[in-house]
Amino acid sequence: MSEENKNVMTTDAGRPIGDNQNSLTVGPRGPVVFEDFLLFEKMAHFNRERVPERVVHAKGSGAHGYFVCTNSKMPEYTSASLFSSVGKRTPLFVRFSTVGGEKGSADTERDPRGFAVKFYTEEGNWDMVGNNTPVFFIRDPLKFGDFIHTQKRDPRTNLKSPTMMWDFWSLSPESLHQVTILFSDRGTPDGYRNMNGYSSHTFSLINSKNELFYVKWHFKTKQGIKNFTREQADEMRGKDPDYAQRDLFDSIQGGNFPKWRVCVQIMPEKEADTYHINPFDLTKVWPQKEYPLVEVGEMVLDRNPENYFAEVEQAAFEPRNIVPGMGYSPDKMLQGRLLSYPDAHRYRIGVNYDALPVNKPQCPARTYNRDGAMRFDGNYGSAPNYEPNSVNGPVEDPAYREHSRTISGSVDRHNHRLDADYYTQPGNLFRLMNLFERDRLIGNIVASMKTVPESIQKRQIQHFLKADPAYGAGVATGLGWKIKDVSTPSKDDGVAAD
Repeated sequence: MSEENKNVMTTDAGRPIGDNQNSLTVGPRGPVVFEDFLLFEKMAHFNRERVPERVVHAKGSGAHGYFVCTNSKMPEYTSASLFSSVGKRTPLFVRFSTVGGEKGSADTERDPRGFAVKFYTEEGNWDMVGNNTPVFFIRDPLKFGDFIHTQKRDPRTNLKSPTMMWDFWSLSPESLHQVTILFSDRGTPDGYRNMNGYSSHTFSLINSKNELFYVKWHFKTKQGIKNFTREQADEMRGKDPDYAQRDLFDSIQGGNFPKWRVCVQIMPEKEADTYHINPFDLTKVWPQKEYPLVEVGEMVLDRNPENYFAEVEQAAFEPRNIVPGMGYSPDKMLQGRLLSYPDAHRYRIGVNYDALPVNKPQCPARTYNRDGAMRFDGNYGSAPNYEPNSVNGPVEDPAYREHSRTISGSVDRHNHRLDADYYTQPGNLFRLMNLFERDRLIGNIVASMKTVPESIQKRQIQHFLKADPAYGAGVATGLGWKIKDVSTPSKDDGVAAD
């Protein structure tokens, strides 16, 4: 194409377009002819321009930024290069999201918020895929699909159903800790800039001596925690359903760059076996009095995406993406996510999702994976697609073998509810709240439960009572129950034995 025509519109294959205003027809009133290549290309592409939305975390916002290490002692715990020295700077991309709603849902719905960070390190991508809460509703991945179904739409009415939610929660008492957080002020954060993020799961760090430490990651907002009340969130839902997206974009565009303190709780490997709670239980936190936060760096978001679809919608995060000096843990929910996340990405945006610019590592990638739909990067040219080979293809390096662990025990479907302490941590959280926060928590629960069948109300109130008598009494009173009518389970209440 000549220099003067370099800005001429073309088809996807590069054919210059002479008329993008009128279809090719037989006469001015005539039918469209089949040979109108431009019309059919545009319509066909339009019909396919939406990839399937995420089953969860469908609506989200993203931004680019960087992480700076500030802790000189991190090499004592990990050999990961991004923590190797104070001042080490690592580029990253963050995606915040609501969890249960569809792409068109409101940003201020009562819902956990996704908090996913992709660190583009010189040793590959590290994806910290978490939420704005330190715990979750369930502790066994076998129940994940069941739980998410209750947060979606009733298969008959296609409406959101408080009955489905509370029926599941009341029959799954391990959910009480997260339910208490969800219906507190933290369930409706004031935008994404004013909330914390957590790995929630337990991961591990490994140092150069091959010593392992279990860890939980915390991202503490430097903007300060700000939340909406239920009434404010409902008002904003009607006024600006894209409030969090607008707030994040405008803040960065105006040079007001959001920042978070990046911290970690650290537990030596040997202490995990004897710790008084299961350190791999996603429904529980590690008390900070026992494992205090250690600040390791700062995260800054300083650049908006140029194209939402390319950089936010196609961003794919997965907890299996770790770097040398990091590892996983026996956390059952984490183990399930290691499998399900990449599987979801392959279904949604294709088997080559890791080659998309927003997901591609910023260090060399050398793999024997080939072909597949939408392979657009040269497919490694004439390089071999098998290993071992004798033509200088990439080879394994024993220095990067996984940290060895000894595991014993019977292979069985072990009952995760043998640990029946569902109530200590939710009760502690309730007692940490001031009177106004407790009133809002109880009011939010009552508003959600008022249309739920009485049998489910009664079953759930029994859980609140076990966490704290004032907690249960407040909800019972708000729903019009007398304590004597809800304090004793009946035979058909279905409460899990504890």
